Amino acid sequence: MKILCLHGFRTSGSFLHKQISKWDPSIFADFHLAKSTHRGLTKELLTNHEFSSIKEYEMKKENIGIGGQKGDSLYRVATPKMLTWEFPDGMFPAGGKSDIEGIFPPPYFEWFQFNKEFTEYTNLEECISYLCEYITTKGPFDGLLGFSQGATLSALLLGYQAQGKVLKEHPPMKLFVSISGSKFRDPSICDVAYKDPIKVRSVHFIGAKDWLRLPSEDLATAFDNPLIIRHPQGHTVPRLDEAATEQLRSWTKEILLHHSNNASVNKHNLENDTAKMEEHKNILEEECKTKPAECITETKMENGEVKGKEHEDKEEEACKTQKPEGVIEIKMENGAVGLEATQA
Repeated sequence: MKILCLHGFRTSGSFLHKQISKWDPSIFADFHLAKSTHRGLTKELLTNHEFSSIKEYEMKKENIGIGGQKGDSLYRVATPKMLTWEFPDGMFPAGGKSDIEGIFPPPYFEWFQFNKEFTEYTNLEECISYLCEYITTKGPFDGLLGFSQGATLSALLLGYQAQGKVLKEHPPMKLFVSISGSKFRDPSICDVAYKDPIKVRSVHFIGAKDWLRLPSEDLATAFDNPLIIRHPQGHTVPRLDEAATEQLRSWTKEILLHHSNNASVNKHNLENDTAKMEEHKNILEEECKTKPAECITETKMENGEVKGKEHEDKEEEACKTQKPEGVIEIKMENGAVGLEATQA
C-alpha cells in the first residue's frame, strides 16, 4: 500500500516524517514499511531480514554504501507486505514565521494561504491541481495522512474525488488519517466536498487542548463511520498511549484485512471468468471440428464443389444490377426508371 502524507502549515515533509516516527512501529506491523520520501530524497529502508536493529544498520551503513542522510528516521520491516510513505514538501516557501523555528531546521513550506477567518484562500486551486498531478503521476496511492493544513487539504481531495470533481481516473482511496484537521468554510467548497458522507475509512486524532478541537470534530462528521481517537495534548502529532496505540493497530489490521479480502475476491472472480472463457473456447473448437463456422453458409454446386456465403453475396449484388430476362427499362417523365415486362 502507498500513503501520501501532507505536512502542516509552514513546516515540511521531513518534520512530519519525524513526528510520525513517535508512533509505535507495531501499529503498522502488518505492513512492510518500504521507503520514505522527503526533502527530495527517496531511500530504501532496512528490513529485519538484513539487520537486527537500527543500531546495527548505522554501524554497517558506511561499509555497505546504503544511501540516506545522517539523522534520517528509519522504520523496520515486520512482514513481507509493503507500505510506502511519501512526504512531499508544500508548493510554496513559508510566507512568514514558522511555529517550529528553533525546534526543527528550515526550510519550511505551506500548501496555500488564507485569511484570519479561514473563509478566503489564495493559491488553493493551484495547490489542488499540483497534488492531483502528483497523485496521478507518482501513484496510485491507497490513502492520505495529514496534519493540520495537510489534513484539511487531504479531506478536501477525498470529498472532491467522491463527487467526481478531481482524480476521476484514480482508484478511490482506502484510508485517511487526520490529525488536527478541519473543514474549509467557503460555502462553494462545502456544498461540493462535504455534500455526502465520504465513504473512506478514516481515523481522526483530536486533542483536548488543540485550538482546532471543535473544527476537527466537525471534519469527522463529514466521513462515514469515522474512528475518533482523543488525546490530552494540543495542536501536535500526539504521542500515543497504550490504549490509542491498540485502537490504531486494530484499525490498520481491519483495513488490511478488508483490502486483502477484496483482492482475493477479485482474483477469484478473474480466475472464474478466465475458466469460463476457456471452457467456451473449447466448446467452439469442438463444434468447428464437426460443422462449418457460423459465419459461413455452404452451398453445394452442381459440380460437387462448395461455395461460401461470400460468393453468394457477390452473386446477390450482381442480381440487383442485372435486369431480369423479359424485362425492359422505361424512363418516366420525372426521370426515374421503371421496369415493365415485355410481351411474350
